[in-house]
Amino acid sequence: MRLSLIGKQVLKMYINIEKTTKLIQEKGCDAVILFNESNMHYLCSFSPSEGVIIITKNGNSYHIVDSRYTETAQIHAQKTGLNVIEIKNSFLNEVNDIVNKENIKRLLFENETISLAQYNSYAKKLNNTEFVELNHDFMLMRNKKEAFEIELIKKANNIAEKSFLELLNEVKIGKTEKELAALFDYIMARNGSEGVSFDTILLTGTHTSMPHGVPSDKKIKDGDFVLFDFGATYQGYHSDMTRTIAIGNITEEMKEAYDLVLKAQLAGIKALKAGEKCADVYQAAYDVLNEKDMGKYFRHSLGHGVGLDIHEGYNASPKSNDTFEVGNITSIEPGIYIPDKFGIRIEDLLYISPRGRENLSKVTKKLDRKSVV
Repeated sequence: MRLSLIGKQVLKMYINIEKTTKLIQEKGCDAVILFNESNMHYLCSFSPSEGVIIITKNGNSYHIVDSRYTETAQIHAQKTGLNVIEIKNSFLNEVNDIVNKENIKRLLFENETISLAQYNSYAKKLNNTEFVELNHDFMLMRNKKEAFEIELIKKANNIAEKSFLELLNEVKIGKTEKELAALFDYIMARNGSEGVSFDTILLTGTHTSMPHGVPSDKKIKDGDFVLFDFGATYQGYHSDMTRTIAIGNITEEMKEAYDLVLKAQLAGIKALKAGEKCADVYQAAYDVLNEKDMGKYFRHSLGHGVGLDIHEGYNASPKSNDTFEVGNITSIEPGIYIPDKFGIRIEDLLYISPRGRENLSKVTKKLDRKSVV
C-alpha cells in the first residue's frame, strides 16, 4: 500500500531526526543546537523566523518557540514528534534548562551561520559546555534528499512550469518587464506556490546581458530575447528554472549563440553523475562555449544545490572541491552575457538518483515562443 503524503511526511521527519542523531554520534557530541531557519525547517517541517531546535544523541528533540509560533509548532509536532516549549523569559534560559536536564557537555553549533554576538551570549551562559563546530556537515546531510523531498521539489517545479506556460500567452511586444514579472508571481501563487523562490528575473533586449538584472519599465520589442529566471515553493522546498525565448525576428548571431548555450547545457547534463567532480561538470559545459570563443562571456557557476534554500551546499564552479552524490538536486544553467547586446541562459533542475540522473524540467527549450506554448 502506498503511503499518503501525510504518512510520508511523518516518516520523513523521523528519518531526518534519525539522520541528525547519527551525525551527533559520529561527531562525538551530546547534542546539536540549530538556529538557522532552513535547518530548523528540515526537522520541524515549517520555517519560523525565530526559534531554537535541540536534538540529543539519544534522539530527544526540543523545539523552542515564542508565542507567535506555539500553535503552529504544536500542529507540526504531531508528525515531527518534537517537544514544543514556549519561552517564558528568553531562548537562552530555555536552552540552559535543556542543557542541564540532558547533561550536555559537547554541543554542535552552526558556526557558519550564527552571529558572533549570539555565539558569545550562549557560550557565556553555557560555560560548562564545549561548543563544537558543525561546519558543512549538516548541509551535506541535507543535500542528500529523501524520496519525499524529491516529491515536494517536483511539485514546486510543476507549479512553476504550469505558470510559465500560462504567462507566455501574455508575453507580447509593448509589455514591460515589471508588469510581466508581477503577473508571473501572481500566476504562480494562483497555481499553488507558497511564494517565489527568489525575486523573479524577467528581462528583455539588452537587459538580458545582466545575469541577475532587476525587472524595469523596459518594453519588449521585435527582435528581442526575453529571459525568465523563476521558481516556486511548496512546503518550503524550491524550484529553479531559466528559459530564454525570441520575440519576432532575431539575428543569425542570436540564433547561433542560443544554439551554442543549449549545446553547452546538454554537455553539462551529460557529464552530471554521482562521483563526478563539480568542477569537471562545469568544465564540460565551458569547453563547448569556448569552442566558439564564448567562454569569456560565461560569468557564473554552472549550477547549485536546490532544496529548502534556493542556493544550498555545493556549486558547480571551476574552483569547487565538491563531488556530486546520489540524492543531490542541482541546477545546470550555462549562459553567455554580451554587455549592451544580449544574454542567454538555459537552466534545468536535475536529480541524481540511484538509477542515474533525472531531469525534472519538462518545458521545451525551443527558442520560438510559439513552439514553447
